[in-house]
Amino acid sequence: MKYTSYFLLFFASITLTGCGFYSFTGASIPPGTKTFQVNRFENVALLIEPGIERDFQNTLIQLLENQTNLSNVNSGGDLIYEGEITEYRISPTTATAQSTAAQNRLTISVRVRFFNRKKVEDDLEQTFSFFYDYPGSAQLIGSQKTTAIEEIFERITQDVFNATLAKW
Repeated sequence: MKYTSYFLLFFASITLTGCGFYSFTGASIPPGTKTFQVNRFENVALLIEPGIERDFQNTLIQLLENQTNLSNVNSGGDLIYEGEITEYRISPTTATAQSTAAQNRLTISVRVRFFNRKKVEDDLEQTFSFFYDYPGSAQLIGSQKTTAIEEIFERITQDVFNATLAKW
């Protein structure tokens, strides 16, 4: 019985440490990584929506703080995120018999550059995009615009997290 306990303890320690550090969120963070920084994302889209670069940056910071044990720093981070908002576009997706939009779509695209100072081979540059559909009869203003942007950024930041730390 005594040897069985030792065997189980040994097996558990090998299993948990054999593949590096993993969190319950699926993040694979290199050993020694303690900090991240999110640099300003420039808004270079043809249609400029004021403030969304700040909103995206804050959403990404919040996600990284909630899903990892890393600390946010202003400079010298072990992991660095930066990039641009490259697209903010509203387009009709379906039409009515009267040739008006039955449904519109807001699409936002963000180019992200990720630098991992602890594991350079994990560096990444990729564009992430998502959309929000709303009725063609509605104006994208006020709370509907806020909801649309929040939902898009929630999806994009999760995709960024998966691509950079979860390796999905």
